[in-house]
Amino acid sequence: MTTTSDILARLRELASKRFGDKAADLDADVDFFEALGIDSLQALDLLTDLEEAFDVEVPDYELADVTTFAGLAAVLEDRL
Repeated sequence: MTTTSDILARLRELASKRFGDKAADLDADVDFFEALGIDSLQALDLLTDLEEAFDVEVPDYELADVTTFAGLAAVLEDRL
């Protein structure tokens, strides 16, 4: 079973690969749009990476108000 901690670690790893090392140091509750300086299109690229890594499909509407790694982890955990 995948834990929230495992999901958060994987999220940071994927974000770091896509957006640089500063993503690995982000707190789970920090707004990643602001911290990484990304826009919604870049966030969709990250979502594609996440869906492939976790072998899940997440509808866009489930992520409409998600702006933190903790929020992403919660959505992914519900799908696993």
